[in-house]
Amino acid sequence: MGVTPDVTMNKFILNKDSAALVVVDIQEKLVPAMKKRQQVYDNCGHLIELAKLIDLPIVLTEQYPKGLGPTVPEIKDVLPSYTPLEKVTFDCCRGEGFLDTIASLQKTHIILTGMETHICVLQTCLSLLKEGYFVHLVSDAVCSRKKQDFRTGVETMRDAGAVINCTETALFQLLEKAGTPEFKAISKRIK
Repeated sequence: MGVTPDVTMNKFILNKDSAALVVVDIQEKLVPAMKKRQQVYDNCGHLIELAKLIDLPIVLTEQYPKGLGPTVPEIKDVLPSYTPLEKVTFDCCRGEGFLDTIASLQKTHIILTGMETHICVLQTCLSLLKEGYFVHLVSDAVCSRKKQDFRTGVETMRDAGAVINCTETALFQLLEKAGTPEFKAISKRIK
């Protein structure tokens, strides 16, 4: 007879049946100020590719696209479809249709990526946690203009209850095992 598992451990476990990917505001006029933009493009691309392979839902947002432009081609071109949820609120959850879209997915775990860590990503994370979702912030798939702002955003999300992961942790939790076609495809991408 084993020990009764702690239900709080569930928040740390990603699997394809309970997770969705959210990509926040990686837009043309915002990214030039981001020193880590290529890392964010690459890591979001890895997550998007795996999401397509395992049928993980992807939700894309854009902050005031009239001013900040559309999602950059590096992200847009790898998406299975380009259907951004437009918003003017920094918190995606306060944007029209976002929470309804998330609820309709019937997922408990949100894999969170995007820009900027300490503004839109942070506010969205806090609201998702408040709504009862488990949030996995992919720390190498988010960025801010300033290193200190990035750190503050990540630390605040961790303090609030988000799980802080890196891209490879998220990928391999979702893959679960080696030897599958999905594993082979992702392994080639991250080498």
